[in-house]
Parts: sequence; structure tokens; C-alpha cells
Amino acid sequence: MSKMSIDAELVRQTLNGETMGTRYSAVFYAPATDVDAPLSAALFAAVDRVDQQMSTWKPGSDLNRLNAAPVGEWITLPGPVMSVLDTALRIGQRSSGAFDIGVGEAVANWGFGAHARAGHPLLSRSGSRSQPPLELDMASNRARRCTPVSLDLSGIAKGYGVDELARVMKAFGITSWLVGIDGEMRGKGTKPDGTPWIVAHERPTPGIREAMGAIELTDLAVATSGTYRQFRQVDGRTISHTINPAIGAPVVNTVASVTVLAQTCMEADAWATALLVMGPEKGIPLARIMGMDAIFVHADGRIETSL
Repeated sequence: MSKMSIDAELVRQTLNGETMGTRYSAVFYAPATDVDAPLSAALFAAVDRVDQQMSTWKPGSDLNRLNAAPVGEWITLPGPVMSVLDTALRIGQRSSGAFDIGVGEAVANWGFGAHARAGHPLLSRSGSRSQPPLELDMASNRARRCTPVSLDLSGIAKGYGVDELARVMKAFGITSWLVGIDGEMRGKGTKPDGTPWIVAHERPTPGIREAMGAIELTDLAVATSGTYRQFRQVDGRTISHTINPAIGAPVVNTVASVTVLAQTCMEADAWATALLVMGPEKGIPLARIMGMDAIFVHADGRIETSL
């Protein structure tokens, strides 16, 4: 595909489609003649590949192949899966285990995810571990589970999918865009008038989608993790789909949502989950140490930030 002419008039355009049980979108400015079927096809192929490789909902995914393999057996995986696993382990270590992809059994036991178990929640053997849930051989693109855990990438794969949308936009020579999957977004450049991309900061109210503020995105990604969208009632109390790995049970603290800004959406996605689990007492100091912009919204509406 030829590069866009810098002299051509830039037109606002939108492409979108279905993926990962939700929708992806790309809003961008480009000459009208440069937007064609190949771009739309490339965007879909990028997110569909992530879904096929990392979904727990697809029996033949590479993640499910790894989960089905005997403990200790090396499994060859695609490079993107290895990259996501490597990032997940790194963030897990940096967050002292608050982000843990080995919580698949706990997710199912509490009635969430692709393998949700019906009835009353079961105690999980997830909980704190003295070793990572898996070992990686990056040079050979292989991984093996170290313990009989069920791996779940739902806290990081969507963010990686957004980064893949960004990769496609760059490959097509587009320099002004906003891409996203559901509420995970990444922006590049500014609009032709010089203004930044604006995304809504959602109010964490169950059953209602409304903005409580706005976030400017210029060469940044944003992701939010919260307790207000995916939840269920158990014994008269509301439980979240977000698991606290230390106890193998849904997170319980005063926070309704955490929004994180980062250079990549994969990192923003994972860190939003980690900080939600940690809560403001531990999460805000860590975010400040790392120079990370994070917004904590409490269930009572109070807002705390690491800024």
C-alpha cells in the first residue's frame, strides 16, 4: 500500500467490528482514497489472531493447549503469546503477585469466565504461591506450567489486542488515530486541528454507562479495571469477577475502578487489574514509585490519584 500523501485532505473515518465478546474500533484521519478493504481486513485479522491464540473461550486456542498439557511439559507457542506471558509474569512479580494469570480455577469456582461452575462458590487452591505459575523459554518460544494451575489472560490479552490494532495503523502509515476494544484505548498523534484525542472516564455505576470525566490521549494508552460490570450475587452480597490471587477469591476493598495510563495498552490493562487488587493503600505508593498515572474511584465516589 502506498504511503499517504501529506498534501491530501485528511478525513475523519471509522472502522469497527466484533471481537472477544465485544467490539473493536478505529477512528482516524486519513485521505479518503487511502481507506480501503485491506485496512479493515488487517484490523480484524490482528484482533482475531489474539482471540484465537489467547482466549479461554476457544477450545483450540494456544492458551488452552498450554492449560491442557501435563504439568512440566514444554509447549511450543506463537511469539505473541510468549510476549504476553512474559509481560504478565514481569508485572506479577513487580506487583508482588497482585496480578496473577494463574487464577483461572478461582475465576471458574466463583462462577465467572468460560469454565464457570454453577452453584455455590468453591474454595480455590489458587492463593499465594512461592513460585511463578509457569516457566518460559523465550529463545525457543516454549512454556510449561510449573504447578496444576489454570492460566487466564483476560486481564491482559484485550490490552494486547489494542496494541495490535495500533501496530496495524502504523503499518498503514496512518499517524492520527484512536483505537480500542471496549474501554481499553490507545491514541496516536493529534487531530488535524491540533487537539488531542479525548476518551471518557466512566463512572463506575452498575448497569449505567456515563462519563464522570475525560482523559486526553496523545501517544498514550488507557485501561480500566473495575468491580461494577461483571459481578454476581452470592448469599446476598455482590462479588466481582476480579480475583485477589492471595486468597483465591473476589477482591474486597473500597475501590470500584482503577484507570491506568501507560505507553502500551497491554501494560495499562494488566496494571489496572493489579492496582485494583492492591487497593489505594498499597497501589498508589507503588504507582508513584513507578511514575505511573493511575486513578482510583471508590464505591462512594471519592477519587484518589497517583499524580
